[in-house]
Amino acid sequence: MKYMEKRKQIISIGQEIYRQRLVAGTWGNVSCRLAASNYILITPSGMPYDSLQPQDLVVLDADGTIVEGNRKPSSESPLHVHIYHERPEVGAIVHVHSPWASAYAVARQPIPMILEESAQVLGASVPVASYAHAGSKELAYSACAALGKEHKAVLLANHGLVGLGQDLEEALLVCVIAEKTAMIGAIARTLGTVNSLSAEDINYLQQSFQHYGQPQEEH
Repeated sequence: MKYMEKRKQIISIGQEIYRQRLVAGTWGNVSCRLAASNYILITPSGMPYDSLQPQDLVVLDADGTIVEGNRKPSSESPLHVHIYHERPEVGAIVHVHSPWASAYAVARQPIPMILEESAQVLGASVPVASYAHAGSKELAYSACAALGKEHKAVLLANHGLVGLGQDLEEALLVCVIAEKTAMIGAIARTLGTVNSLSAEDINYLQQSFQHYGQPQEEH
């Protein structure tokens, strides 16, 4: 079986979004781009994350056609396929139905940049894509229109949250930070004014975050 390491990573991320209650049941989906090809590896439709096996994952080509696997792919495959087409730098996508982000999606309000870590990881407010039915090509087009070329996350109106990353770990982190930001924003609104960071502060935080952590060792 090909792509075993990626299969294991996707299953691990799926189990993590379930553990963190970013999804319930079998909702949500996870995918990654397969290096040196136009193929996409994605979770199957309607299967519990804790029972997924590597062979359950599905390989799609750039048009969304199944090229490997016996399972039906996630119903949101058109969304994933279109994002990868429009954003060639994206290596992984995580889609969740986390409650606080979903509240903003229902209110159809963007998640503001109110925390330093939000600015560092997300870089900009999380926009809302106009409503379209789940699994439809219209939803895929709407999400990509809202994402543009820069956003790392998008809210799907009355639906949930999509996070993008260069790899699976980053896509998960984008969802986690977006959810936390939505929670803090909603709570802060009950206390008074929600004060967003300035564009200058966001830019500074983004730049400084690139040098966060330990320097890479030279070999």
